[in-house]
Amino acid sequence: MYTFSSKLKNLSLILMVLGALGIGYGFFTAPKNTEEVEAILASGHGEHHATPTQHEVEKAGEHVVKSVHEGVNKVDDSTVETLKPHNESVEGKLDSIASHVEEGHVASVATSVKDTHEAKAESNQATNDAHTEHAEHVEHVFHQLQNKPWAALYVAALFFMLISLGVLAFYAIQHAAQAGWSPVLFRVMEALTSYLVPGAIIVYVLLVLSSLHFNHLFVWMDPEVVKHDELIQGKSGYLNVPFFLIRAAIFMGGWIFYRQYTRKNALLLDETNDASYYKKNFKASAAFLAFFLVSESMMSWDWIMSVDPHWYSTLFGWYVFASFFVSGITVIALTTLYLKSKGYLENVNNSHFHDLAKFMFGISVFWTYLWFSQFMLMWYANIPEEVTYFKFRIEHYNLPFFGMVAMNFVFPILILINTDFKRVPWIISMAGIVILCGHYLDFHNMIYPATVGDQWFIGVSELSSIFFFLGLFIYVVFTTLSKQPLLPKGNPLIEESKHFHY
Repeated sequence: MYTFSSKLKNLSLILMVLGALGIGYGFFTAPKNTEEVEAILASGHGEHHATPTQHEVEKAGEHVVKSVHEGVNKVDDSTVETLKPHNESVEGKLDSIASHVEEGHVASVATSVKDTHEAKAESNQATNDAHTEHAEHVEHVFHQLQNKPWAALYVAALFFMLISLGVLAFYAIQHAAQAGWSPVLFRVMEALTSYLVPGAIIVYVLLVLSSLHFNHLFVWMDPEVVKHDELIQGKSGYLNVPFFLIRAAIFMGGWIFYRQYTRKNALLLDETNDASYYKKNFKASAAFLAFFLVSESMMSWDWIMSVDPHWYSTLFGWYVFASFFVSGITVIALTTLYLKSKGYLENVNNSHFHDLAKFMFGISVFWTYLWFSQFMLMWYANIPEEVTYFKFRIEHYNLPFFGMVAMNFVFPILILINTDFKRVPWIISMAGIVILCGHYLDFHNMIYPATVGDQWFIGVSELSSIFFFLGLFIYVVFTTLSKQPLLPKGNPLIEESKHFHY
């Protein structure tokens, strides 16, 4: 029977407290009005956004008018000098020349006055246009900076909830496949999936707050945006708030129901040794996987892809699945290693770790295949509505965009391709931590460009959100672990699992 150590419990509570304070600080320091954004841009934080200010355009206009007047004066002086009489005795010629000079002067002045009025009109128009453009830009940056703490909270909440969902999918696969190697890990998987309940509730609350316009994470929820966007209007039959929230409730309700149902049957199987509970979990798992494949794809469209409703990918559902699936398997491995190091799970051996590491390696390669397929096909086709998604990320998210590829593919390939390394705990732990950080960056890259633009950086809001949900995750998971024995004795395949060797 596992005992939740006071040190680990205190660590989880400290992480939650620090995370909550940091999240609050992120919301408190977000700009409250456009004047604060003006100050931020003036301080140099928004130099890459620089647009001419109204004062700059007015100065330019004054310069134009001044230049016109100087030109007129130069024309007048040069005309007089040129036509100055050289022979005072030729009165008739002088009168004629003077008459022409006077007419030319009047015409020149009339032309200069007209040019001056036109220059002033152009200057005023340029000033108005620049003022409007600058105001729109400041308003846009204002929404982006206000979105930043919301985006940090949303990415962390979604990431940890999907880790739990990934573990649930892996657990269902083991049941449906009637795998003989994994039953000794079932209690660990059931504990990790226990976070799905609070995690899903938190994500759902964030979706509801978005629909109530507490933030601008989902632009298609803004009626003003939809009014002027024909593409979003065409998708309004699917992307509308009531249907969106109903779908989310169905997805989360189905996942949680399966988790609670199989957990209950697993505990009853231990108590009664009645094989009917094992068969019920087998059937439920097969049905769940069919539901999961559909709901997971739609979830990825709704909660992630729709933050940028002008872009779409037919591979996106699989891509998101591979990301949180390998993250879930990695967390199973790390949790099992921790419990093993504390003297628990005596029936788990190196062969079990070898198989978990194989899944970490294999799904990392699968994720890379999907990432490259999506990127290569869109980049090669160069269709504007598709390639813009990657162009913006390469230009403004260069380090996290390519960094997460290295962390999610290059590093696991180099470390876990060796069979012997798959049995070494510290190597699995190191690879697991890098994989989890890489896939957090993956979700960061999915959400931030559409919600925060290029006003991103990983700071207090991002780290605090990670700390809070990591603390909550640890608290919920290890509390669940402490409630039941770690070995599922009633499972008919438990002996095979205990003596598994590869």
